[in-house]
Amino acid sequence: PLSHGLVHALTVNNFLMTGPKAFLTYASSVQMGAQRGIRECKHQFAWEKWNCPESTLKLSTLNSLRIATKETSFVHAISAAGVMYTLTKNCSLGDFESCGCDDSRIGQTGGRGWIWGGCSDNIEFGEKISRQFVDALEDGHDARAAVNLHNNEAGRLAVIATMRRACKCHGVSGSCSIQTCWMQLADFREVGSYLRTKHQHARKLEMDKKPMRADNSADSRRAIAHAFRSISKAELVYLEDSPNYCIKNLSLGLQGTEGRECLKGVRNVSQRERRSCRRLCYECGLRVVKRRTEVVSSCNCKFHWCCTVKCEKCTQVVTKYYCAGKDGSGKRHNKTKRKPVTRRQ
Repeated sequence: PLSHGLVHALTVNNFLMTGPKAFLTYASSVQMGAQRGIRECKHQFAWEKWNCPESTLKLSTLNSLRIATKETSFVHAISAAGVMYTLTKNCSLGDFESCGCDDSRIGQTGGRGWIWGGCSDNIEFGEKISRQFVDALEDGHDARAAVNLHNNEAGRLAVIATMRRACKCHGVSGSCSIQTCWMQLADFREVGSYLRTKHQHARKLEMDKKPMRADNSADSRRAIAHAFRSISKAELVYLEDSPNYCIKNLSLGLQGTEGRECLKGVRNVSQRERRSCRRLCYECGLRVVKRRTEVVSSCNCKFHWCCTVKCEKCTQVVTKYYCAGKDGSGKRHNKTKRKPVTRRQ
């Protein structure tokens, strides 16, 4: 476990510096995995009030700063999943001398018309190293530590739950009389979407505050065990209600939604993206302002033999929409002294 001196904020950059030295062999994969998790977090919450901001990466171990909201539950889960996923993938690719494909079932009958073969992703290796590395960052013994460790495990279980079986046919003239199959990781986007659903149904633990403050006492351990008695390992859990993400709160590292871009009049987007202006602006008591900006991009690209591609620079005027305050910061707001009323809510 970590010493109590290592209580500084955990970020992607110092993530590797706080783990057990025995795992420095996997340092590059762990770093890439952590970054993979954070990128997925930002994708999943891009059009939400909470959009996985940089402050999210500072999972401090200082008791006064540690929080356990629905959002931090997702951060712990997706980070642990990213590390496990990357370790597993790199293992199967032969990046580590001590590890390779999972061949434990090769040659065994898997079902009617197929046997185990190929290169199954070594999920046990990725899970083991991820657990030993990521969970070692949690040196507390209180309810928050238990919640963080639980969510780490839920992230790893998400990687397992989204794995899929891939098969290859064998037989005369493509008859596919028998297949060899192996287990492979899904695209990490599927893992992120799976955990996003878990986040939506995350369960709040109702803890007795008195034993919770007793840290590693017998009362605290009993209270924690009682709270988790009906919780599945695959569920995300949290302790505290989320703060108001509409409002800037620098002490919590929250910037609020004022100034955030939202989508309007865009085709081929999800329902949540179409409703982003309502969610980010109107629900937060803000209005939507339109801004036209010039965007320079490459266009009319042509391939020249051999072997270059030459492009022209084209300028396009695009319209974007942003959340703005009602305090007269925009155009048209200073025409009258009367406080403007926004009709759309």
